[in-house]
Amino acid sequence: MPASIREEVGHLLTAVLTLRTSTRIHCPSCGSAHVAQVLGDNGGISYVCTACGHSWS
Repeated sequence: MPASIREEVGHLLTAVLTLRTSTRIHCPSCGSAHVAQVLGDNGGISYVCTACGHSWS
């Protein structure tokens, strides 16, 4: 693979990893990033912290 393609792939990978870590949801109760999205009762999205059990929407 040419160096220019490797550099471009490296830049794209860095951008994706930065986006993933900057948009991560943290639990408002304990601050953990171990948060799962779940379907709420009314069809909306709720969140549950898998570290402490706190849930919110």
